Amino acid sequence: MTDIPRTRWGGLAEDKAAATGFFRVAQIDGVWWFIDPDGGRFLSKGVTAVNFDHDSIKGTERHPYREASLHKYGSRNAWRSAVADRLHRWGFNTIGAWSEPEVASAGCAPLASAAGVVYLATAYSDGRGWPQSDPFAPAFETFAQQRAREICAPRRDDPSVLGWFIDNELQWGPDWRGENELLPVILRDNAAPHSRQVAVDLLRRRYASVAEFNTAWRCSASSWDALATVPIAAPPFTRNFFTHDHAQERDPLRGRYFADCDAFAGLLAERYMAVSAAAIRAAAPHHLVLGSRFAYAPQPQVIAAAGRHCDVISINCYDALPDAVIDAYAECGRPCLIGEFSFRGDDAGLPNTQGAGPRVETQADRAAGFARYVGAGLRHPNLIGYHWFLHADQPAEGRWDGENSNYGVVTIDDEVYVELTEAMTVVNDDAEWLHAGAAQVRRHIATPSAA
Repeated sequence: MTDIPRTRWGGLAEDKAAATGFFRVAQIDGVWWFIDPDGGRFLSKGVTAVNFDHDSIKGTERHPYREASLHKYGSRNAWRSAVADRLHRWGFNTIGAWSEPEVASAGCAPLASAAGVVYLATAYSDGRGWPQSDPFAPAFETFAQQRAREICAPRRDDPSVLGWFIDNELQWGPDWRGENELLPVILRDNAAPHSRQVAVDLLRRRYASVAEFNTAWRCSASSWDALATVPIAAPPFTRNFFTHDHAQERDPLRGRYFADCDAFAGLLAERYMAVSAAAIRAAAPHHLVLGSRFAYAPQPQVIAAAGRHCDVISINCYDALPDAVIDAYAECGRPCLIGEFSFRGDDAGLPNTQGAGPRVETQADRAAGFARYVGAGLRHPNLIGYHWFLHADQPAEGRWDGENSNYGVVTIDDEVYVELTEAMTVVNDDAEWLHAGAAQVRRHIATPSAA
């Protein structure tokens, strides 16, 4: 590895910023960084799901990774120490979501911990789903405060905590899970009366009369008061959230309908982000709010709300390259953390039939994919971290949701993928220097020299 002076956390020891004893974020010469507890400029280079009790086989209590690791290391504590040191050798400095927090302090050098996902909206749903759980109800604030106290407050003075994720991959519009727009979902029944009233108030501001609303939505509401209680008919339009909707440009009513949906998503995001961030900060005032791990770039109104209330925008991006996705989030003016990305090799002997992310032929291709992806991301001044999904492969038989892919830096028997981890070591070692010039690179791209 290159001999780069580093703090004990792995941040750059030269030209340090003010040390506060906890992680924070700062923009220096146009480039965003985490600042580690000792003042070092820090990029969060992490791996998710670093845990001994890794995936069980679907429908069983068998944890094959745990069985192999117990045989190999003899105990959970011995495994923690070995894994922490191994991650450090590969240039990683962070354990990502769903990791055992104890791993952070088990090795020769401390690791930052971004293990905590508070699941504020998910836990509050109580089986009703999002957003039928009525996040505009006063009870959501009470719940968020209580849950943050339970999960975040016990570690409020822990300097290794990078921050807290609010939730994971909430649905903000149509995606692979369905074609639901949040606004008609709320108007379809009376499961969320407070949110429904907010929705009706929004529509009253956007339409001169209920008749005008009926025309746009192909509805037959007799009055605004009726709309607050009587379920609406099926949504008049659908859209593909991942491609440009040319039909929306040709049909003014279609465009108006989706503008209504996007406006409501923005109101919902404002409420959800504001309440969640305030609850986390009250429980753990020294720690960062790392956002809600967006699964895709949602409506601009949602991104803007996240930018107003979160310290960091966290995104899960399984594209071959992250450039366009980072650009979409950078508009809100906050730094971005990639909470999940990966490449799956078809030579690993796993089905790779369930799960996100590119499939490639070999482990060498996985290594090359990692280097291209991270190299491209680090050239963006807003990116301040990247967390690989995940530590160990999934069971060939499928985990709880059927995923059965070669995501690991190690096999399910804890054997290292050498080509991948060697590439990770090289990229991780040079990451800060590549990122330090990101603002200059972006300016050059934006204003290319004349031919």
